[in-house]
Amino acid sequence: MANPKAALIMGSDSDFDKIKGCITKLKEFKIDCEVRVISAHRTPAKAMEYAANAEENGIEIIICAAGMAAHLAGVIAANTTVPVIGIPIESTFSGMDALLATVQMPPGIPVATVGLNNGTNAAILAAEILALKYDYIRPILKSARKAMADGVAKKDAAIQERVLAL
Repeated sequence: MANPKAALIMGSDSDFDKIKGCITKLKEFKIDCEVRVISAHRTPAKAMEYAANAEENGIEIIICAAGMAAHLAGVIAANTTVPVIGIPIESTFSGMDALLATVQMPPGIPVATVGLNNGTNAAILAAEILALKYDYIRPILKSARKAMADGVAKKDAAIQERVLAL
């Protein structure tokens, strides 16, 4: 069985530095990732076409990163039944405009939304969804969680030593 294929769409190339962690994390989970710049406002026909053909093109999950009005995830979700995860990108109004535009979808057109600029969580959520079909992802997720917990335990031990030294 081939690796699952995700799409990561950003509304502007200026979002790239904020979503590189998403690409890296998807690669850690062995999820193939097609990365595109498609604007909901400047190239709306392309956005709708991309979404409408996503399933046919083997895309199993779509991650959309956009700032300001941040309609990209909603436009994509409105034109496909492939699950969509939105990453609101902070640019104006402390990112609240992007967050609200991404999370406040009308009934029937859901967009799972992660925190501002949080491509890492978008990739992890995508991996958790895809793990329902691709068993090989589950141990990678569990290993990542264990490494995170081990890191916290090391930090706790270091703090305990610092406290004793006071």
